[in-house]
Amino acid sequence: MEDIFLPIIICGMLFIGLPWLIFHYVTQWKRSSSLSVEDENLLDELHDMARRLDDRLRSIERIIAADNPDFQATTVTAEPIPRWRSTSEH
Repeated sequence: MEDIFLPIIICGMLFIGLPWLIFHYVTQWKRSSSLSVEDENLLDELHDMARRLDDRLRSIERIIAADNPDFQATTVTAEPIPRWRSTSEH
């Protein structure tokens, strides 16, 4: 009896189980490689918060510079990053 069931189980594992396992992890990999809507919203919120904090810092530096003419602002200036939009919003 074992001589019949063992090859059937092995063939089932090779031709059904292994491809299912591979396709399952390929699907998981593709799903995790893109940003979810929640991730996009979080990035937008963080970008807005960083912009507001930068505006506040510049305001504080202007106030300090007005009070103290020897004050040198040490803010690192960078090129503005264009706002990223997902393809679902277009």
